[in-house]
Amino acid sequence: MLAAGDIIGPETLVITREQIVRYAGASGDYNPIHYDDERARSFGLPGVIVHGMLNMGVIARIIKSHAPRQAHFERYGVRFRKMVQPGQKVVVSGTVQSVHREHGQTRVAMDVLMALEGETSAITGQAILTWPDEP
Repeated sequence: MLAAGDIIGPETLVITREQIVRYAGASGDYNPIHYDDERARSFGLPGVIVHGMLNMGVIARIIKSHAPRQAHFERYGVRFRKMVQPGQKVVVSGTVQSVHREHGQTRVAMDVLMALEGETSAITGQAILTWPDEP
């Protein structure tokens, strides 16, 4: 069971170009900054960047994997602070800020983070998960 102060992760992973292609197909987001290095650079970017929503999904999957199966996101929001490029190692973690149990429900609020390995945070945010308590 999660408790205030618990740390989820950290989990280190790499988002690949294949994941970006699959995400583009699923989301319909075919912006060339996500698949064409030359076009991305023409927009002043360092090269192809990972979709922000793909990054959010990766964070959500990791956070959710540490909660009970029946948990769902009541609220989830992030701030994009730095671009993530395919092949970069990222570190995802969460810190439980509070746990409230009432009326047969558990509600957990946490801060979430995706950082570039050895660097500053790329994404910061908050998530609130809720689930029914076991009888």
